[in-house]
Amino acid sequence: MNYLSIQDIDHLPSWVNAAKKLKLAPREHQALGAGKTLCLLFFNNSLRTRLSTQKAAMNLGMEVLVMNFGNEGWALEFGDGTVMDQGSSEHIKEAAQVVAQFCDIVAIRAFAGLTDKQKDEAELVIQGFVKYAGIPVLNMESSVGHPLQALADAITISEQKTKTRPKVVLTWAPHPKALPHAVANSFVKMMQLQDADFVITHPKGYELNPAITKDVPIEYDQEKAFRDADFVYVKNWSSYSDYGKILHQDTNWMVTKKKLGPAKLMHCLPVRRNVVVSDDAIDSNQSLVIEQANNRTYAAQLALKKIIEQL
Repeated sequence: MNYLSIQDIDHLPSWVNAAKKLKLAPREHQALGAGKTLCLLFFNNSLRTRLSTQKAAMNLGMEVLVMNFGNEGWALEFGDGTVMDQGSSEHIKEAAQVVAQFCDIVAIRAFAGLTDKQKDEAELVIQGFVKYAGIPVLNMESSVGHPLQALADAITISEQKTKTRPKVVLTWAPHPKALPHAVANSFVKMMQLQDADFVITHPKGYELNPAITKDVPIEYDQEKAFRDADFVYVKNWSSYSDYGKILHQDTNWMVTKKKLGPAKLMHCLPVRRNVVVSDDAIDSNQSLVIEQANNRTYAAQLALKKIIEQL
């Protein structure tokens, strides 16, 4: 079993309930992972993902190896038949098999480059390990998805909702850098599995991949989208149609406490204060960002538990 996408979840409510049960007794299954090793490979920076996934593995009794592959490993080549006379020193075929000799599960974080849409959507790093490693692969954020974050978000909504069918809004917000679509993509896919009134709001030109959003309502008026919202999930992403580009910076899309009304605020972190969200919003008792970060441990722990049970 791999955990590569939110679509690898067979029944989201069951997974959420199982994660909440793990949260009550995090070390109950320490014997399950005894004698097993998890290797965390980071091609990009991390705070919550690294610490929460490592903590999750420790809760299950696993040993953990960590490598910042982006600045400690050799540059990888992925193509078949490539003459490696340029920058890449090692091929994914050997690298993946070597890593697999040292662990039972490999977890990988490799962001989108945001210059070549076709290359990003091929997810060369994570799919290369799936193809050649021969051991289970856990996605700690890839070019197009962040399923551990989405599962943590589902846990958070389940814990915090006060009605059976809440209204949840995913809103774009400005950011000085071009950011990938992974978090937004996985949140959309997760919400499509929920019993909720779900709306996406963003300026025109910032539409996500229509193959992912499908028939989710899109509202270009942020204020209108926020009406009667129970949860507002704030996230920046770059253009998908004009791939990886910042089309404009509309500061009016920053989320403030006034805009929130009574809704709960969600964000995956890290967040640019007073650019993406205002201080009065993120510091208010409506903010769930710390709860979301905490639930990252139990999302990762559940995914690892399910993988170990099938080894």
